[in-house]
Amino acid sequence: MSINASGTEGYAEAAQSLISQWQNISSDELHAAVLHLIPTRPSSVLDVGAGIGTDAAALAAMGHKVVAVEPVDEFRAAGVKLHPSSRIEWLDDSLPELAALRATTGHFDIVMLTAVWMHLDEEERRRAMPNVARLLSNGALLIMSLRHGRIPEGRRMFDVSPDETIQLANVQGLQPKLVVRSESVQRVNRRMNVTWTRLVFAKGCGAS
Repeated sequence: MSINASGTEGYAEAAQSLISQWQNISSDELHAAVLHLIPTRPSSVLDVGAGIGTDAAALAAMGHKVVAVEPVDEFRAAGVKLHPSSRIEWLDDSLPELAALRATTGHFDIVMLTAVWMHLDEEERRRAMPNVARLLSNGALLIMSLRHGRIPEGRRMFDVSPDETIQLANVQGLQPKLVVRSESVQRVNRRMNVTWTRLVFAKGCGAS
């Protein structure tokens, strides 16, 4: 696991059960609200907090080249095994710094932060947003999801407001294109009344 990987507490211990659980989640169902915004042309995609690679595999199947960042060793190893693809490059790194990623790669057409942002506290979120924004090409999309609801025991999570996230993004020249609130696709989360806010931002030219 990456050093100082904020928000990964409790995940390695529950890795086997979570890997089984996550294999039943459909990427298309999870991202139904934003799928129409993902380009059909082959693009470069960064998936931060890629988990076991469900989204990375779906994006690779669409013809995109994906860098899948995952700090939990167990999830990254499962992703490599479950979704072998020459279009997916796996990397051990984490927010808020993404130091390894920023040192070795360029810019991306799409950056995805699915069920990730809520693991960062307020100060970490303020540090993270500029680092994420620097990885976006002009006209690129940042796709995020924010979790709202009861926090599972042993996890480090925060209930982050969409307004705060939009303000942090605006400072970095990211303009909101979509803000949608929805229920969870996972049955266990629905029982806890967990909901999600999906946000899509565009950077610079082509943002309108």
